[in-house]
Amino acid sequence: MSTTPAVDAATLQTLANGFAGRVLQSSDHDYEGARRVHNGLIDRRPAVIAECVESADVAAAVRFATANGLEIAVRGGGHNVAGRSVCEGGLMIDLSQMREVAIDAEAGTASAQGGALWSDVNTAAGRHGLAVTGGLISTTGVGGYTLGGGLGWLMSTQGLSCDNLIGAQLVTAAGEVLDVTDETHPDLMWALRGGGGNFGVATVLRYRLRHQPMVVGGLIAHPIDAARDLLRFYRDAVDSCPDELSAFAGLVHAPDGSGMKLAAMLVFHTDLDRADAELAPFLEFGSPVVTQVQPMPYPVMNSLLDEGYPKGALNYWLSSFTTGMSDALIDTVIQRFETVPSPMSAILFEHFHGQVTRIDPTATAVPHRSKGWNLLLPSEWMDPADTVNNIAWTKETYAAVSEHLAPGRWLNYLGDDQEGEAIRAAYGPNYERLLAVKRQYDPGNVFHLNHNIVP
Repeated sequence: MSTTPAVDAATLQTLANGFAGRVLQSSDHDYEGARRVHNGLIDRRPAVIAECVESADVAAAVRFATANGLEIAVRGGGHNVAGRSVCEGGLMIDLSQMREVAIDAEAGTASAQGGALWSDVNTAAGRHGLAVTGGLISTTGVGGYTLGGGLGWLMSTQGLSCDNLIGAQLVTAAGEVLDVTDETHPDLMWALRGGGGNFGVATVLRYRLRHQPMVVGGLIAHPIDAARDLLRFYRDAVDSCPDELSAFAGLVHAPDGSGMKLAAMLVFHTDLDRADAELAPFLEFGSPVVTQVQPMPYPVMNSLLDEGYPKGALNYWLSSFTTGMSDALIDTVIQRFETVPSPMSAILFEHFHGQVTRIDPTATAVPHRSKGWNLLLPSEWMDPADTVNNIAWTKETYAAVSEHLAPGRWLNYLGDDQEGEAIRAAYGPNYERLLAVKRQYDPGNVFHLNHNIVP
């Protein structure tokens, strides 16, 4: 029997009146599916789910929640590893029915509703040979991803997703709908470029697009015994690579479910005329067991990792920028990977270079503009009985590499148990300015189920 608190019918009717979407409670047939988010580790039951279909619905839901003392969670794609898009006993604003994407090919812009996924944007823009930096997993929602910064394959040529955000429609804590641009609300626009979900509900996000119809990319995998040599090669090879070439590397498991451990590189090149020559060193190194690198439309490249991160899998992630990629760090991650408990988990190095590093650390809310690596421990498993072991391994691995870590943290990789100093490390020198914007637009901290800036 459900223990989810109910809102009485008369009170709920004040929200339902004039609401274009659906209002769900735990007794409704679709409630169980609607409350589930991507990370199966998260199991929360909102008292009310407001399935919105337009910005007016979102504004009504915000006003209803604040009038009735209900905590607010905002679900876009529901992909965030921390699971903050669903609350216990409060009101969940669900944007999953708001996935419309409009492309202005002549102007080179995209307008995406707040519930759109990157697959929606990639497909729509791809029809015109256009693209913008998007999620490495195409089932990721555009909203939380962009508001958290948005790293991806195109960041070395186009910058982060938030660097290409040119406007947003935002529902504020007061239930007002604002059209936010650099001209109308410059401080708020600055904060939306990486300040997370602290300032309101983004019901529409507008992006600058660039011509990028085809790319060359894919996977190069080596036996795990080659890990030390491969990671050292990778470190040196990307040191001076051009903007058009990006490569991530790490220790992974074979995607066939066999549990076989591999040392791998994911490579990506935006210039088909130069790709063969500049990717040759990566392709010719060592004796790979898998080489799947070829020309493809950009939307295809951006979906290659999707199957490795299925909805409902249990996830616990830790990450931090590193002080480099020393031999000692390489040796430590190899040693730790020997004991990894799940055949779905990995240890990854994400390389930052090119355009993303040429933007001033205070020009947007994202301060992480140095050339180097972000180290990611995306632990993933299917059986709840394995939760304790997997979380313990992740924490122990993070502790083992801690002497090689820099202060910076990537906002969207912070887990549900990472607060305080971790959040300040994600915002860095921009925290105080973000705090001032938070105090102006959400002084009561209505939007606090995020990596929160407490006003």
